[in-house]
Amino acid sequence: MSNAQEKISQLQQQINQYNHEYYVLDQPSVPDAEYDRLMTALIDLETANPTLKTIDSPSQKVGGQALKSFTQVTHQLPMLSLDNVFSLEDFHSFVKRVKDRLNSNEPIVFCAEPKLDGLAVSLRYEQGQLVQAATRGDGSVGENITTNIRTIKSIPLKLMGTPGKDFPEIVEVRGEVFMPKASFDALNVLAKKRGEKGFANPRNAAAGSLRQLDSKITAKRNLAFYAYSLGFVGESASQGAESTDLTHEFFANSHHERLCQLKNLGLPMCPEVRLLENEGAGDAFYQGILDKRSALSYEIDGTVFKVDNIVLQKRLGFVARAPRWAIAYKFPAEEELTCVEDVEFQVGRTGAITPVARLKPIFVGGVTVSNATLHNQDEINRLGLMVNDTVVIRRAGDVIPQIVSVVVGKRPDNARDIIFPTTCPVCDSAVVKLEGEAILRCTAGLFCAAQRKEAIKHFSSRKAHDVDGLGDKLVEQLVDEELINTPVDLFKLTEIQVSMMERMGKKSATNLIAGLEAAKTTTLAKFIYGLGIREVGEATAANLANHFYTLAAIESASLEALKNVSDVGEIVAKNIVNFFKEEHNLTVVSGLSAVMNWPTIEIKSAEDLPLAEQIFVLTGTLTQMGRAEAKTALQSLGAKVAGSVSKNTDFVVAGDKAGSKLTKAQDLGISVLTEDGLVALLAEHGVTI
Repeated sequence: MSNAQEKISQLQQQINQYNHEYYVLDQPSVPDAEYDRLMTALIDLETANPTLKTIDSPSQKVGGQALKSFTQVTHQLPMLSLDNVFSLEDFHSFVKRVKDRLNSNEPIVFCAEPKLDGLAVSLRYEQGQLVQAATRGDGSVGENITTNIRTIKSIPLKLMGTPGKDFPEIVEVRGEVFMPKASFDALNVLAKKRGEKGFANPRNAAAGSLRQLDSKITAKRNLAFYAYSLGFVGESASQGAESTDLTHEFFANSHHERLCQLKNLGLPMCPEVRLLENEGAGDAFYQGILDKRSALSYEIDGTVFKVDNIVLQKRLGFVARAPRWAIAYKFPAEEELTCVEDVEFQVGRTGAITPVARLKPIFVGGVTVSNATLHNQDEINRLGLMVNDTVVIRRAGDVIPQIVSVVVGKRPDNARDIIFPTTCPVCDSAVVKLEGEAILRCTAGLFCAAQRKEAIKHFSSRKAHDVDGLGDKLVEQLVDEELINTPVDLFKLTEIQVSMMERMGKKSATNLIAGLEAAKTTTLAKFIYGLGIREVGEATAANLANHFYTLAAIESASLEALKNVSDVGEIVAKNIVNFFKEEHNLTVVSGLSAVMNWPTIEIKSAEDLPLAEQIFVLTGTLTQMGRAEAKTALQSLGAKVAGSVSKNTDFVVAGDKAGSKLTKAQDLGISVLTEDGLVALLAEHGVTI
C-alpha cells in the first residue's frame, strides 16, 4: 500500500468515526474546525490521487480600565454589565427567577435585541446638544472619548425636537459603538497593503478606533452606533448640579417604546429589536437571530432580553454590577483542538490556588489562546484531564478560554497525572481546602508574596486603619520597590525613603508618615478586620473583639469557642483557626501588635447590650448621621447590622429614597423605623448622635 493510499484510508476511518459520534451518538468528541481540516486534507489527497477515491469515501457524502491618554468621566448612573446564559434551560431559569422575585405567574413581556459585539458608551446631551461621550470603563468611571464619538456619522450632535418639550434638559443615552463587517474588511485590506498588522476582529477594531488620540484617524474607520437604553435623565439645577429624575415625565414606561422615542430624537436603533409578548417567544427570537447571524452587516455574539415594563425593572433591581431584569443569551462559542503541554499553579491575591493549563497556542474566537484556567481539582476530575492530553478548547462566551473536553482517543503514552501542591507554590506555607469549597488556599495571607499587595491595601483601607496618604497605587509602588513586604514594614518607613520615590515629594512623605503614626491608635475590632482573614468582615471582627476582649484570646481560641461568637459559623471559625495556625502570620501579627495600640475593651453586661441578637438593615440616605455612624451605634448596643433583608430581620431603618429593601421589608411584615425613630431608639439606650 502506498503512503497516499495509507493516509487516505486513515483519514476515511477517522472521519467516519467522527460522523458516527456526531450524527448517531450525538456526542461529538472534536470541534467542527478539526473535522473540517481532516475533510479538507482527505479531499486534497483524493484530488491529487483520483484513482484512490472510493465510492464509500466520506468526501462523497453531503454532510456546519481608563487609558492615561484620556481624561476620566464618572458616570452619574453606573453602566451595568449583563449576566449570561448559554442554553435554553438556563434562559428559562432566568425567567423563573424573574417571576419568583415578582411573585407572579403572568407572562413576561420582553424587549429583545441582538447582542452587539462592540464597545459600550454613554452619550450625554444637554439642551439637546452632545456635550460628552464616555466608555463604560469599570462601570463607575470611564474614558472621555467625546472628540472621537463626534466623528461617527450615525450619532447626532443635536437631538431632534425641543428641549423641555420633547426631551428634558439632560439625557444620557447608552448604546454600542461597533465596526460594520464591511468597514472591518476594508480596514484589514488596507493594513495588509501597507504591510501593517490587521485587527483580529471587529470588536478590537472598534475599541482601538475609539481610543485613537487623533480623531481624524477615528473618522476614517467608519464606525456605527445603536442605542439600547437610557442613563441619567434630569434637569440642570444651580451651579451645574443635576436634580430631579424626569424619566417618566418624558419617556414611556416601556423599554421598547423608549428606544422608539430615542429613534424619533435622531438616535439609531438596531432594526432587529423586537417586542415579545411572552417569554415563550424568546427561543424563537434567539434561533432566528442565530440563523441570520452571518447575513447581518455587523458582528453579534448572542441576544439580549430585557423585561419591558420599567416599573417591573425597578422592582427587580440589581445584583452586583448586573440588572436582575436583563440577561444575555450567548451563542455557542467557537471551539478548536489543541494540546495541554503543562499545568502550573497560580496564587491569586486572595490566596486561591488555581491550576492553569499551558496550551499549545491555538487561534480560536479571533485571538491566539495559550492558557486556560482549570478552576480546581473537581473540574480536572470532571474532565479526566492529564498533561499532554489533546483537548477541545472554547472561548466561553467568546471571552474566557475554557477546556470543554478531553479527546481520550488521542491520549499519548507520555500523558501524566496532574499533581496538586501540598504547600503554597509562592511562599511554601500550608494550604487548606475547607469543607464545602473546591479551592485550595494559601494560609499565609500577610506573608505570601502573591497576596502581599492586597493584604497591605486592605490593612490600610478606610474601614480598617485608614492610613491617610496611602492609596492603592502607592502601596503597589512601595512593594515593587521592595520597601515593604508586610504591613509591619509600613511602620518602619522613613520620610527620606518615601520622599526619594518617584512622584513623592517631601510634603507627601511627611503626610504619609504622619498618617501611619495616627493609624497606630486603633481598636481591637479594626485591627482584627485589618488582618484580612477570609470572610471576617467588620461586623464579625467587632463580634470577635466584644466576645474575647483581647488579641491573645482570639489567637488561641479553639474552633468550638469561635463558633460560640455571634455571626461565626463553621467555615469562618476554620478560617480564623487556620490563619493563626500559620507561623508566618503570627510573626506579622506580633510585629503589628508591638507598634499598634488599642484601649482595653470594657466587659459589658447584658444591660449594656439591650439590642443583642437583634438584626437591623439600613437602607436609603440618612441625613442626621452617616450609615457607618448608625451601624457603629447599633453595634455598640449589641445589634447585628446586616446587608440584606430576610425573614430573620427585626428592623429595617429606611432613610430618604429607600429602595427594594424597604419594599421587601413591607412584603415580609418587618418593622420599619424612620431615621427619627432610629435616633429615638438610640437615645433611649443612652447613645446620642
